[in-house]
Amino acid sequence: MKENNPKGRQTWRFRRYSNRSYAVFCSLQKPVNIGVITVAMLASVPAVTISAQTNKDMQNQVYELEEIEVTGSRVPLTVSQAARMVTVLDREAIAAAPVQTVNDLLKYAVGVDVRQRGDMGVQTDISIRGGSSEQIAILLDGINICDPQTSHNAAEFPVDIHEIERIEVLEGPAGRVYGTSSLVGAINIVTKDDVNSGVEAHLDGGSFGFFDGGGRVNFLTGKWGNSLSGGFTRSDGYSWSKANHLNSDFKKSKLFYRGKYDHEHVGIRWHAGFSQKDFGANTFYSTASDEQFEHVRKYFMAVQAETKGTFFHFKPSAYWNRSEDRFEFFRGQPDRVPFNYHRTDVYGVNLNNYIQSFLGKTAFGAEFRNEGVISTTLGEPLDHPKPVHGADGVYSVGLNRTHLSFHLEHTVLLKRFTLSAGVIAVKNTGNEMNFRFYPGVDASFQLAPYWKVYASYNTSLRMPSFTELYYSVGGYKADKFLKPEEMEAVEVGVKFLRPGIRATASLYHNHGTNLIDWVKDLSKGDEAPWESVNHAVVNTLGIETSLVFDFSELLERNAFLRTIQLSYNYMDQDKETSQSTQSMYSLEYLKHKVVARGSFHLWKKLDLNVAYRWHDRRGNYQQGDEMHSYRPYSLLDARLSWMAPQYKLYIEANNLLDKSYFDHGNIPQPGIWVRAGISCRFDL
Repeated sequence: MKENNPKGRQTWRFRRYSNRSYAVFCSLQKPVNIGVITVAMLASVPAVTISAQTNKDMQNQVYELEEIEVTGSRVPLTVSQAARMVTVLDREAIAAAPVQTVNDLLKYAVGVDVRQRGDMGVQTDISIRGGSSEQIAILLDGINICDPQTSHNAAEFPVDIHEIERIEVLEGPAGRVYGTSSLVGAINIVTKDDVNSGVEAHLDGGSFGFFDGGGRVNFLTGKWGNSLSGGFTRSDGYSWSKANHLNSDFKKSKLFYRGKYDHEHVGIRWHAGFSQKDFGANTFYSTASDEQFEHVRKYFMAVQAETKGTFFHFKPSAYWNRSEDRFEFFRGQPDRVPFNYHRTDVYGVNLNNYIQSFLGKTAFGAEFRNEGVISTTLGEPLDHPKPVHGADGVYSVGLNRTHLSFHLEHTVLLKRFTLSAGVIAVKNTGNEMNFRFYPGVDASFQLAPYWKVYASYNTSLRMPSFTELYYSVGGYKADKFLKPEEMEAVEVGVKFLRPGIRATASLYHNHGTNLIDWVKDLSKGDEAPWESVNHAVVNTLGIETSLVFDFSELLERNAFLRTIQLSYNYMDQDKETSQSTQSMYSLEYLKHKVVARGSFHLWKKLDLNVAYRWHDRRGNYQQGDEMHSYRPYSLLDARLSWMAPQYKLYIEANNLLDKSYFDHGNIPQPGIWVRAGISCRFDL
């Protein structure tokens, strides 16, 4: 339903289906700063909706949507122009999903592998397209918050799921966009930027002594905006130790402040956050103790600015992140095994610019990033050991390294064809390497109004984590001479997008060299250590498909069956290993993953959302004296919710069929987990 307008811009027509929303039923052609959006974006309601509290006389009125920007490239591009695969989980999709954490929400992205040691985001390893959790970049509002100590603690966010505007998943190497860490992809968490002042609160409870409560205050005045949020979550846990203790319990606290200033020539954003988590780690790291425990505390600070000129755009940012970790091999018993303490500090400056001219858009810039750790186990001996604040311990070793990169990218925009090419030059003092160059190119072509094909070639680099380099205690043997990982990937794909029907298909090939993993040689007996090693070469071939039917758009009314989504990802890795070799990460991957989701409108404001997943993982794990291969498993989740303008009631369940399964090693996952809650918002 395209309308002509004097500016030549395409507008969107909405038809009102209920008191809650208007649904799009025209082609998707709005400007967004991404590559190809996978519009099968886990939506359990129409793919794009806007809030509506108006009367019936507004039916069939024409509106223009605000521009949506996401970070999948160095310069903003429209959907019809760019050529990267990005999955976007919008606010409506997040609100409808039967989950409580970002980690759990990502399980429904078919190209993402979420492996949990503890549920509810207690400890999660997130990977993309067969890589390891160390090989992805994680960002908060575009700021890199990766933890160079270990990726086990990387997915710690100072915000909860109620405060998130959207989540962007970029699949494939993203070196020239995010620099190091983004070896196989990136995940960007974008927080809410409300247009009205208001107060929000939520309260949830459920199985295993689960409780979650939190709130948020947002205040806007003139060009200024401020928001403050906090929350607390806890659970008794679901698994028992041999001494008959519950040792998968947890407590989590979060606090987050976000501010902004908007001027006609410049916009400034800043945030400060804090998160703390204490959890029973059962046998997370070793079977020698099922009384492990961990305490993680994190601090986040960042400021960003962006000019709003028509020719030159300058977007600088500066940030500081700190992580403090205490690991107890025997919970509360330092006399048996001394506690391990680590403190990691990361600070950096990112300068991104782009110029827009008749030749296209040219982006250029640089980043400086410093990563340092002081520890009881990770690094080289310190000249001046430092006491651990508030504990009976001493930081005796440490390590510091500096990362410097420069990027250049140019994009040519024609009527139906887009070509974007660039390179990033990287130097890191971690192994005294010289500058290395990692190029990339993306191309897309609009075949017809609803059809588009695209292709890309991208490369990237990742430095080893501090744990991979130096963790040599408790049955682990690290190699401080590990080489950086490198990846090059080729991808081709096709997308079909029309009102009510959206489909994507892609074929990708990743060629990784010097990929890092922890492996155990079982031929050396039970006492063989886990060793960090560089695999010579690992090739990954994959196919990813997705199909979404939006019956609200197809039928132009609020149908009983709103949406149905089917997604499938297939992967095969050709690394050959001995039967006696047990891998912890890179040789264990999801060969098959199926995701199916359905959204139903039952009555008035009552909705039902159902999600099914089937996983078939390659790899093996040791349980007792025997080796076991991972068995395929299927899980069914559901949420029943009452969606009113100012409040929402829900009841949800994960693993409805109460399946027994293993996600990581021999750590059992919980059975059926039921929760109920309420959330509300009041505008000021």
